Amino acid sequence: MDGELRKLEWRCRRGMKALDLLLVRYLRAHQVGASSDEREAFAQFLELPDPEIARYLIWGDVPQDPHQAALCRHILQSN
Repeated sequence: MDGELRKLEWRCRRGMKALDLLLVRYLRAHQVGASSDEREAFAQFLELPDPEIARYLIWGDVPQDPHQAALCRHILQSN
């Protein structure tokens, strides 16, 4: 993994085991060959507070932003 991916992996560690697993699995499976735009979208998603990410990935709420909603679907489908 390059330095940028290592930083993203560190940011995937949210202190909530379920989120950690979802995010790290997605990162390892899909971000290695991702475009810079896809990596940036994922990095921006990781800027959200933990409770918000949990709402989207664990409790099934859908983000209002269509790009984030698509990313959440992709994360969940890849796990």
